[in-house]
Amino acid sequence: MSLHSESTDHWRVASPALRGAENAVPGCAYGGAVSSQRLRVNPIRDHVSESYDELELDFSPSIFSSLEKHLPMNMLNATRGDKLKYLRTILLDYLPPAARIRDQKYREYTQMILSNYKPLNKELYAMNPTAFFVPAFLKAISDNNEDSFRSIVSEPFPGIFTFEMLQPHFCELLLSEVESFERWAFKTKFQIIRPNTMNKYGTVLDDFGLQTMLAKLRENFISPLSKVFFAELGGSTLDAHHGFIVEYGKDRDIDLGFHVDDADITLNVCLGKEFCGGELFFRGMRCDKHINTESIAEEIFDYSHVPGQAVLHHGRHRHGARATTWGHRVNLVLWCRSSAFRELQRYKSDFSSWCNVCTRQKKERQRKTIDITSLDLFKWKGEATA
Repeated sequence: MSLHSESTDHWRVASPALRGAENAVPGCAYGGAVSSQRLRVNPIRDHVSESYDELELDFSPSIFSSLEKHLPMNMLNATRGDKLKYLRTILLDYLPPAARIRDQKYREYTQMILSNYKPLNKELYAMNPTAFFVPAFLKAISDNNEDSFRSIVSEPFPGIFTFEMLQPHFCELLLSEVESFERWAFKTKFQIIRPNTMNKYGTVLDDFGLQTMLAKLRENFISPLSKVFFAELGGSTLDAHHGFIVEYGKDRDIDLGFHVDDADITLNVCLGKEFCGGELFFRGMRCDKHINTESIAEEIFDYSHVPGQAVLHHGRHRHGARATTWGHRVNLVLWCRSSAFRELQRYKSDFSSWCNVCTRQKKERQRKTIDITSLDLFKWKGEATA
């Protein structure tokens, strides 16, 4: 069995240069010395960041505004110029030249879209919870405790959570906005960058102006859930997202191969329309070492999409999508990442807290140790009574 890793280079980050899991951590250098500049992993949430919008920068101005909340205390009251220099040094260390060139080209691509595409449904571009979400979901988020979340969430299989989330009208508005964007791209012969390396159809929502709304979705509505259900797997420290639409059916993608997501937490919501097939099939959590190992019966779970209903799972939970045999299926997908969690994984060799194979191997080692200890104890007692 060979597994794909579905990935993308384009992430909307709250803190792209954070490294490690301590309160203050150094910037990361590529092919050189580590920067002496340091950032806090945990942001100072009540700090009001400077605006960098009018400056000509090598990175998106929003990155500097987001990173400013992670500055050490002695830098928070520095001049904007000093903050800019401090943060830029970290970013230059963090991104190699090839990545900076790619980032610049991608900014030019999105700027071309934003300068020419006229939104169809402007109400989508700012978060409006009462118009977007069903009342039960909103109440659970407002109460913000595990009991309230459990009251709306089902866990049909370990690590896979489903719940009613989106209002039908919101689904209709988002579908019409995506169709409008695709018509504009076709009419102007503008080539769209697809969401990832596996989907040949679909649209990156961040690219035509929805990044702010999606960031609010991640911060205020997905993070509270992931802090409860995936606390030890990056869910407590989500700081980046990649939001996109995937489309399946005639003249679209038919199915999606077996893969893991380039994400720590994945939100997948069916928007419609009418369709048959397209079930998600899950086959167990895996670390890189065991990613292509066979599944066992206890890891097999299939899920059928329902419009407006969300599925929340870990990105390393292997899955795929069966063929959409009739109609047109469209899903909103939000990949969420945690910089701190990813950095911690780099220094670990034991993933038994979440990789199913590592867990089984650890239990087997423990069983053998117990057997050997028991045998030695039995021999010792026999010798003592001889």
